[in-house]
Amino acid sequence: MVDKKKVRLMTKAAIYDKKYGEEDIKITGYYQKDYSSINTWITLIWITVGFALVALLFFLGGGESLVEGITVMKLIIIAAIAIGLYLSLLIIYGIGAGSFYRKKHTRAKQRMKKYMRELSRLEKMNLKKEINRS
Repeated sequence: MVDKKKVRLMTKAAIYDKKYGEEDIKITGYYQKDYSSINTWITLIWITVGFALVALLFFLGGGESLVEGITVMKLIIIAAIAIGLYLSLLIIYGIGAGSFYRKKHTRAKQRMKKYMRELSRLEKMNLKKEINRS
C-alpha cells in the first residue's frame, strides 16, 4: 500500500530539487557574509563600468558644447558633479545589493534546511518500514 505522507514528502523534495536545488547548494556553500560581500563587489564593479560607459556616451554626444567655453572652475564643477553622482550611485547600490544578497542567502539556507528535514523524515519512514518488515 502506498503511504500518502511519504509520497507527499517525496513530491515536495522533488519539486524543491528541480526548482531551487542546484542554486541553493551553490549559495549555501558560502558563509552569508562572504556570499553577500562577493556579490556586492561584483555589483559595484558593474555599476562602475556602466557609469563609465554612460559618462563616455554623454561626453561623446554633448562634449563639444561642454568643452567650448570651459574654464578651470567649470571643469572642477563638472568633475565634482560627476564624482558626487558616481559616489551616490555606489552607496545606494552597495547598500541595496548587500541587503538583497543577505536576504537571498538566508532564504536559500532556510529552504535547504527544510529540504534536509524532509529527507531525514523520509529516511526515518523507510527505516521504520524496514524494521516492520523484519
